[in-house]
Amino acid sequence: MACNLRCKMCYFTDADYVKTLKGQFKPEELKAVAKAIFGRALKLQIGCGTEPTLYKNLADLVALGKDYKVPYISLTTNANLLTEEKIEELLKAGLNEFTISLHGVTRETYEGFMKKANYEKFHDAFKAFVELKSKYDFKVRINYTFNKDNFYELQEFFEHFDPKSFDILQIRPIQKIGNTEYNDFDISTLVGDYPKIIKGIKETCKSNEITLLAPDELSVLAGENQSSFIFDYTFCYISPKQFWKERFNWREVSFNDFSREIGWSSTLLSNVFKSKKTLKSLSNRLNYEIEI
Repeated sequence: MACNLRCKMCYFTDADYVKTLKGQFKPEELKAVAKAIFGRALKLQIGCGTEPTLYKNLADLVALGKDYKVPYISLTTNANLLTEEKIEELLKAGLNEFTISLHGVTRETYEGFMKKANYEKFHDAFKAFVELKSKYDFKVRINYTFNKDNFYELQEFFEHFDPKSFDILQIRPIQKIGNTEYNDFDISTLVGDYPKIIKGIKETCKSNEITLLAPDELSVLAGENQSSFIFDYTFCYISPKQFWKERFNWREVSFNDFSREIGWSSTLLSNVFKSKKTLKSLSNRLNYEIEI
């Protein structure tokens, strides 16, 4: 539950909140977690708001997922600790995807928003991706979070990033996720320019067979999401401090027994018959237009 960077749009810039982020799984605990849930997983996403490459046994966790035949394993990382050797170790263990966090295209903006990060080390990882793609079948996804101060740099994106080094570009607007150092969440000034800039990126992605995930217009983000309710019924968050539901004592009670205790099956079925009005108020996850 730690990170090597202090990104301005992340809650790791809130000193008080960081104090609450404690804990690390022991290897035997991870084996117990895997036994409890991995057999049910369609995807194992390693890393969610913290930096998993700080964990020295990371490749063992990936291999554990493959032992339980998890179809797809992805790692979310800022890539600053990834060397070619470490990347290959993860690929040999069975990793399917690297999801790379990015908050700036140029060095000045990148290192300004992602404090303690190193622009050269970041690009070294992408050079390694190019080399290793000739030997391994894996995906690289870039997750670019934009605000009004780093958005226009996207016009220069392919001047700085080799299209052969990644497969998916996800462009997502800033969201409030805590008491962050950067706290200007108003992107209304971008509404007019957004479609034109995204169109140019879309054309370049298409010519390089890169999948683009991005809203077509910023104005649609003001509406309600009618399909995101399924997130709450398909996502199981696990950390040293939390496992799925608050009362789930996973060290002593099995997933199946606890599910029966809380009537999880009936909860799932009851939501199939909820009205659209109820469903669209349950959560606020983003939907994306997908362009190939």
